[in-house]
Amino acid sequence: MNKKALPIYLVFLCMGMIDAVGPMVSLAKESFKISITMATLLPLLGYIMYGLLSVPVGLLQDKKGKKYILNLGLTIASLGLLIPILSGMYGKMVVNGDSMIQFYKILAAILLLGAGGSILQVAGNPFMRDVSEEGHYSKNLSLAQSFITIGSSMGFLLPPVMLYAFGFDWSIIFPMYSCIAIISLLWLSSLKIVEKKSSDDHHASFKSCFRLLNNQYVFLMVLGVFIYCGVEICMSSHVPLLLKDRYGISVEKMGLLISWSLFYFPILVGRFLGSIIMSHIAPKRLLLITGLTALSGILLIFCNSFILTLTGVFLVGLGFANIFPLLFSITIESMPEYTNELSGLMVSSIAGGAIIPPIMGIVADNTSILFAFIVPLVCISYLIFVAIKNNKKVVLK
Repeated sequence: MNKKALPIYLVFLCMGMIDAVGPMVSLAKESFKISITMATLLPLLGYIMYGLLSVPVGLLQDKKGKKYILNLGLTIASLGLLIPILSGMYGKMVVNGDSMIQFYKILAAILLLGAGGSILQVAGNPFMRDVSEEGHYSKNLSLAQSFITIGSSMGFLLPPVMLYAFGFDWSIIFPMYSCIAIISLLWLSSLKIVEKKSSDDHHASFKSCFRLLNNQYVFLMVLGVFIYCGVEICMSSHVPLLLKDRYGISVEKMGLLISWSLFYFPILVGRFLGSIIMSHIAPKRLLLITGLTALSGILLIFCNSFILTLTGVFLVGLGFANIFPLLFSITIESMPEYTNELSGLMVSSIAGGAIIPPIMGIVADNTSILFAFIVPLVCISYLIFVAIKNNKKVVLK
């Protein structure tokens, strides 16, 4: 791997920072005494930016290049993280009569962080193909995605660690994330990166981008990314609530640590191992195996057993480890001449993280936390359908 890809790994870590909105749902619910539905506005605003910005950014990338887009994304994310810091939320947040004003400021910060994250995803994922040898894109992207998991993990680990070690509340993640984003911006800006470009006779446009959705296979895969991202945020946001509701585990003190250990830790390990496994198992076959693993896990969550619930969450995380990089890389490799368009479409589908969690939140508020897991069960079933279609060698064109 080219050493110039090192700052890109740090950029991937920054991409994972938006996933902090998952555990923020349970933390915000506790801090501001709001409903689950209201708390899920955090992922809604953060991930809706993927749907709004990704396709236009993919077109801009076709003209300006990936490095320009990466710098733009890091700048916007950094500005978003400054909002709560300048409002006094940097580890000692005071919740009083004006608590909702603080909550709205956090929503504004998440909106910009989501915008920055969507921009980074559009450029970062296809960039890994530029620095990968022939046939190694899937496993290299899986390795890069593991750094996203590290960024996501910080949303789970920092609040309890900072609380016990220094007495800081969960808003400490804002200054810490901002430092990482600024370092990434400075490091990336200092490097010269040679990018692979599309042929001169093909330029991305809105028409060429959305025309790809007429391709049934592309639509299938884009919807798969939408579903996957929605389920990931559903798991990260609702597992802590499930542990508190059914087993009395405190969200801020232990719930986040347990949720991370059982969900994001297996994702982290699975993505590191995925880059090795894909040297021996074809990406399409691995997609089916991981989907079935996640399905078995979600079924165990419905068992009335603490141990089986924990085991189920772990299996879902392990199964989820490589689904996104597999969906992304398999699609790009199928039509490399449309890299910018496909990247824009697939990153826009990360908006599933905005749409599906509120649906699960509404189900939870009107039934129960446990029954709400029927939402990720249905979604994972679709991902298995996608995997089966890929293993049947769907004709692309």
